[in-house]
Amino acid sequence: MAATHAHSPATHWEPGSRALKDAAREALAAQGVQWTGLRETVFDALAEGDRPVSAYDVADRVSALTGRRIAANSVYRILDLFVANNVAKRVESRNAYVANRHPTCAHDCIFLVCEACGRIDHLDDDRLADGMRSRAGAAGFDPSRAVLELIGRCTACRTTS
Repeated sequence: MAATHAHSPATHWEPGSRALKDAAREALAAQGVQWTGLRETVFDALAEGDRPVSAYDVADRVSALTGRRIAANSVYRILDLFVANNVAKRVESRNAYVANRHPTCAHDCIFLVCEACGRIDHLDDDRLADGMRSRAGAAGFDPSRAVLELIGRCTACRTTS
C-alpha cells in the first residue's frame, strides 16, 4: 500500500468556512501576495461548495455578489494566482477549480472525479506523486506540476445505478 500524506485537522478545512479563508489569506501573505477585496470575493465564490467551478461560474457569482460585472479574464488571473500559491487546485479534466482545503501543505493531489454527479474528492499519496516525478526525471523530463485524476463513479452514484 502506498504511503499517504497525513493532514491534521488543523490543516484541512471545510469548504466555505472562515478558517479555510483565513488559511488561504495566510498562505498568500506568506508568499508576499496581497489579499485584496476582489481576491477575497473570488475565493468566497470558489470555496462555497464542494464541486469544481469554472472561471465563468466564479465570474457570474462574483458579479452577483458585488453588483458589478466582473470579466472572466480577471477571474482567470486570480485563479491562476491562487493555483500558483497553493490556495486552489485546477481540475484539468473539467477545466475547473476547487479551493485547496489544506493550503498550508504543498503536495500533489490525486483527484477522484465522478462522471455521474460531478463530485470531486481527493487523495494524498506523496509516494505515488514522488514516484511519477522521479520516473519523469529518469526519462530526462523536468515536470513543472503533476496532474493526477481518476475518472469514475463515487460511492453514492455507484450504489444508485
